[in-house]
Amino acid sequence: MHVFPPCRFRVAAFAMALISVAAPASATPTPAPRYDTSAFMAARTRGVYAPMNPMEVIRRPSASGKIQHVVVILQENRSFDDLFQGYPGANTQSYGYDSSGNKIALKPIGLEGAYDIDHQSWNYFEACNGTGSVPGTNCRMNGFNLEDNGCGSNCVDPEYGYVPHSETKIYFDMAKQYVLADDMFTSHIDASFVSHQYSIAGRANSAVNLPGYPWGCDGGPSNYVGTLNPDRSYGNAEVACFGNSYASSYPTMGDSFDAAGLSWRFYASALYTDGDIWSAYQAINHIRYGPDWTNNVISPQSQFFTDLSNGSLANATWITPTCAHSDHAGCGSYLGPDWVASIVDAVGRSKFWDTTAIFVYWDEWGGWYDHVAPPYEDYDGLGFRVPLLVISPYAKKKYVSHVQYEHGSVLRFIEDQFNLPRLSASDSRANSPEADCFDFNQKPRKFRTFASRIHASDLLKEKPGPPNPFLD
Repeated sequence: MHVFPPCRFRVAAFAMALISVAAPASATPTPAPRYDTSAFMAARTRGVYAPMNPMEVIRRPSASGKIQHVVVILQENRSFDDLFQGYPGANTQSYGYDSSGNKIALKPIGLEGAYDIDHQSWNYFEACNGTGSVPGTNCRMNGFNLEDNGCGSNCVDPEYGYVPHSETKIYFDMAKQYVLADDMFTSHIDASFVSHQYSIAGRANSAVNLPGYPWGCDGGPSNYVGTLNPDRSYGNAEVACFGNSYASSYPTMGDSFDAAGLSWRFYASALYTDGDIWSAYQAINHIRYGPDWTNNVISPQSQFFTDLSNGSLANATWITPTCAHSDHAGCGSYLGPDWVASIVDAVGRSKFWDTTAIFVYWDEWGGWYDHVAPPYEDYDGLGFRVPLLVISPYAKKKYVSHVQYEHGSVLRFIEDQFNLPRLSASDSRANSPEADCFDFNQKPRKFRTFASRIHASDLLKEKPGPPNPFLD
């Protein structure tokens, strides 16, 4: 597995800068308020519903009663123009502009490409090249050439590419059978640490960029991550363990499901193995060191197939990849689409297909060019456009949704199906895919398998590889 060295140096330098400037090793951060989980623990014991914040709860009827299981597959680091270039009916553009006004044709660059473009908050500001009074707004979308591309003089315009259709065929086939959304944005402006917090909670405690490795509570009290102020200036660093003595916490989807007496699972790499940085709950103190870590955070990811074959599928499931099975640049692999297809096929062939909705989306843009300027919602979003696939027996067929979505849209859909409370600004403001992507009046469509080069049996035989803390 190849990872281009400059990414390692960028992450290490940023972590050291946080420690030396924002939060010196000799300084002790001011203790922050902790999230009180006693209501959830009591509710779980009683098996009844207990809202996190009664002021946020709006009792809603379940969308249709037909969706009893939601599966969320989190892929890595691709913009919409990069991954779905030329998809019929979707808003794509085959060229871009750089900061000097030069028109650049997008060129084919495979998923297995060796370099990893930097994509932290300062790269968002550079690529956006905005004219607004708030940094990263009124984006001209012509500064992608200013990003650190990890390729140096060896490449020409390496940010301006698209994945060859021979490698995206599975994704195109999924879109042709179900729904592709072409106006999906990240709820945040930077890299994967924050993105994965938004995927489980719709917020990240103002965190920005990357902490040191490991990405969460196991990094200890000196493992800091940056913060964003309301005006998008950089604030003081905070400990990358939300809910410990020095960093405030927030409710997550896991807490909502616990309180409602519903089942959930988060399948991810075990700590200190390949892909462990994408295990989001390691940064949530009361889950990392509580019973949910054992009961609901499941490693390795392949356990999903065993559970499914044993007739077990949680009401809500999240699955994150290893590096080799992700679409992350620098991993030296083109098997991400096959890995996604193996999960979709397993669900499609199971007894749960008629009651399931599957969402596949990419956590952030990975530095790749996209021509659509993100709308401004708040200090942390929206970020650049990423793809969203909606797969279900009730999903419309060969449909492109042009409705604006974000990370919070998937959370909102889940909350509406199970009558759960809103968690944050993101899921409160977001459009749910329910109205435009589904037709609950149609009979559930039979599943048609996708041709994948890897299958559950292959994944169950794999041994966990070593960690790669230099991805982002």
